[in-house]
Amino acid sequence: MTKILTRIGAIPAVITGSLLVPKMVLAQAFQDALDRVGDVGGEAGIDSTTELPELIGQIINIILGFLGIVLLLLILYAGFLWMTAGGDDDKVKTARQIIANSIIGLIIIVAAFAISNFVLGALVDITQ
Repeated sequence: MTKILTRIGAIPAVITGSLLVPKMVLAQAFQDALDRVGDVGGEAGIDSTTELPELIGQIINIILGFLGIVLLLLILYAGFLWMTAGGDDDKVKTARQIIANSIIGLIIIVAAFAISNFVLGALVDITQ
């Protein structure tokens, strides 16, 4: 009976030890990771000295860049549809429509980029 109680008492100790050992071993690595978290914004070009209009401009540029990538993927997809149409007029028509809509979207994104750069540049000049 005592052997059973000893074994039962050893189970929580083993479980607790197995949970604490990785924490102790990885404590320094975790602390190093926490120390580097503050550098992420600086590496991305965003730090505490960045003014609000500049920060908004950076965020808008990131969003517009992402939309440009999406449009590029749409044009590639439409080109793939067109090349694999095999003479099917409906697929070619769909591909041409996707390409036309992508080009219109690209024009809108370039215009939005130009307008946002102009407006935010004027805001930065006014605030300085």
